[in-house]
Amino acid sequence: MVPKNDRKPLLSPDCPMRRMLDLVGDKWTPPVLYILSSGTSRYSDFQRQIPGVSKKMLTQTLRRLEAAGIIERTVYAVVPPKVEYNLTPFGEKLIEPIAALADWAWQHQEELRLVYERQKSKVD
Repeated sequence: MVPKNDRKPLLSPDCPMRRMLDLVGDKWTPPVLYILSSGTSRYSDFQRQIPGVSKKMLTQTLRRLEAAGIIERTVYAVVPPKVEYNLTPFGEKLIEPIAALADWAWQHQEELRLVYERQKSKVD
C-alpha cells in the first residue's frame, strides 16, 4: 500500500489508479479479460459468452486491449481465417483483481440488483 502522503491526486493524468481505470474501467473489458482467464478464445467465443455486446464494440475492445499489450492476437493463414486471442504476461497480472471484483459482485448481487433497478427507474 502506498502511504497517503506519497499518493498523487486521483485526477492527475499520471495517477496509476486513473491509468488503470482508463485501461479496464469500461463496460466490456472486464468480461473479455474474465473469458481470457480460462485460456485461448476466438471472436465467436466472446460473442457467445457476452450477451449484448455488438460486433463493433467487441472489435474495438479487443483492438484496444491488443494495442495496450494486455492481449495478443494470433492470425492463422487458413481458409476460413482463424484468429485466436490470449492474455499477455501483463494481461495475466490483471486477472487477480478482475476475479476479486467478480467474486465481490457475486457476493453482493442482491444489492447490485437493487442499485440497478433504482438507476433504471430514474431514467424511465
